[in-house]
Amino acid sequence: MYFCRRKGGNHTTIFSGKYYNMENKKLQAALEKWQRIQPLSENDRNRLSRRFTIDFNYNSNHIEGNTLTYGQTELLLLFGRVSGEADFHDYEEMKASNVGLKMMVTEARESQQPLTQNFIRTLHRTLLREDYTVYRNLPGGMTTSYTVHAGQYKTRPNSVITRYGDRFEYASPEETPALMSDLVDWYNKAESEGKFSPVELAILFHYRYIRIHPFEDGNGRIARMILNYILSRHGIPMIVVRSRLKHEYLEALHQADLIVGSTPYDGAHASLKAIRPFHKYMTNIIAKEIENDVLFVTENNENIWWYDGERVVFRSPNYAKILQELQIENKATYSYLQEAIGINRSAIQKMLQSLQEKNYIEKDENGSWRVFITPSVR
Repeated sequence: MYFCRRKGGNHTTIFSGKYYNMENKKLQAALEKWQRIQPLSENDRNRLSRRFTIDFNYNSNHIEGNTLTYGQTELLLLFGRVSGEADFHDYEEMKASNVGLKMMVTEARESQQPLTQNFIRTLHRTLLREDYTVYRNLPGGMTTSYTVHAGQYKTRPNSVITRYGDRFEYASPEETPALMSDLVDWYNKAESEGKFSPVELAILFHYRYIRIHPFEDGNGRIARMILNYILSRHGIPMIVVRSRLKHEYLEALHQADLIVGSTPYDGAHASLKAIRPFHKYMTNIIAKEIENDVLFVTENNENIWWYDGERVVFRSPNYAKILQELQIENKATYSYLQEAIGINRSAIQKMLQSLQEKNYIEKDENGSWRVFITPSVR
């Protein structure tokens, strides 16, 4: 599921110099490292796919307010289990997100087929699942409501209040169909002509799409999926915009907005130069994510583990030993761990507490341990 390669047409290999001579050095270096480790083993592809599935769904939905923890997301998507307390809607939203992700990856493999508005609307319908009604309380005790339509462009204006307190308007419902048609037509033509690198195409599409905000809900999630759709079409590893970086991500968009201006039409036709703050930010994010993918599949150190895109290096090898034992014996007791690792009970308790506080592990109501942090050892 993790990546595919663009073939045919006017496109050369995914790491052609004509694509990346304008990208920053950090991205070039990351792509070169990625190319050097190809082809990946089936085991490494599966490990990357599993890691990306959890990381992408958790972070993209968490940015928008989903309350599931990283561990709950893993249990739900990989094992179909529900754990702990959370809103039913959040569980359903996460499952739908994963269905949409699989749909996006499948569509990206059809690299000879152009991007269509129908695919974007279908992806949106998959994420939202069904129409639903939103109720709002007005001053004076009055209540108003409106319907969010799954798979249909918006029927009412939408806007956002920025963290600076001003209202930012997106394209009107009347403008949206034409602007989306322009966007998709531009993308297919630009991809065919090869004047932009896939990374530039993905970032520029993301920005223009956000400025249209064609749906009443789910626009951020769709934007991040289509960004990965474009990367995947060209054999570039898909990436995760981490929810812990949400404010930086939104600030980069805001800084680009200041240059482009507030008119929706201008935003929907923005140039790569005009969105340079967002382009620079996202290019660095993509470079870092690819670099981490390379490390994830090449490092082979028992003391290096990964959690939500972060490389965790344990100073004491006893942490890694505890995690390894919990993966083997999920009913491990303090006595079992003390005997297996050879350290005293007090030290075991302190390390388990530290691992739990960081959400790397969890003990369920049946006394079974769950390990959510991933080892670099293959």
